[in-house]
Parts: sequence; C-alpha cells; structure tokens
Amino acid sequence: MRRTEIISETMATGTQTAEAKAGKSRLSRAKKAVTAFCGAAYLAVNGLPMTVFASGAGTGAITQPLDNLKTLVIAVIGAVGVIILAKNVMEFAQAYQQQDSSTMNSALKGIVAGIMMAGISTVLSFLGF
Repeated sequence: MRRTEIISETMATGTQTAEAKAGKSRLSRAKKAVTAFCGAAYLAVNGLPMTVFASGAGTGAITQPLDNLKTLVIAVIGAVGVIILAKNVMEFAQAYQQQDSSTMNSALKGIVAGIMMAGISTVLSFLGF
C-alpha cells in the first residue's frame, strides 16, 4: 500500500467514528428531551392540586361498601375465634384427663386467643367501629 492510501483510509475511519459519535449524541439529546417532557406531563397531570366538586348527596354511596366489608371481616374473625375457642377447650379437656402439662399450656394459650378473637367484634362495636 502506498502512503497516500493509508492516510486516506485512516481519515475515512476517523470520519466514520465522528459520524457515529454525532449520531449517539443526537440520540442522547433526544432521550433527555423525551424524559423531560414525560416528567413535565406527569407533574401537570398528577402532581398539581385540582379542585373537585362533590355532589351534595352525601358520602353514603362511597362508605357503604366499606362498612359492609368491615362488618364481614369482623364477623369472620369472630366466627374463627369461636371455632378456635371450642377446639382448644376440647384439647384442654383431653390434656387434663391425661395430665399432660405442656398440652394444657398450649391449649390455655389457644383458649385465650379464641376468646380475644371472638370478643373483638363486641369490643369494636362498643368503640364505635
């Protein structure tokens, strides 16, 4: 190869590298612009406070399903508590017959837990929930 050919190839390679870098920098600027636009759009839609006018019908339509769900959950907890209480009373009776102190201890803990779960609905209704 001649010296002029080597120089022209080197210059051509340098030009291609410069064009690739320019393309990457354009892409980087475009990514930054899109990111800034998305951030501004998010702020405009979600970040700024908006005035909302509620109807005068009251909040019963919104809170009624939540009250029903609360009542259902409390009733389920109370029912499970009664079942746990009955199971542990039977377990305690068997442990008392066999004079098994560790099972009696475990059954007493279960009885206390069952009483707490069964009584939670009464306590919550007394407190106004």
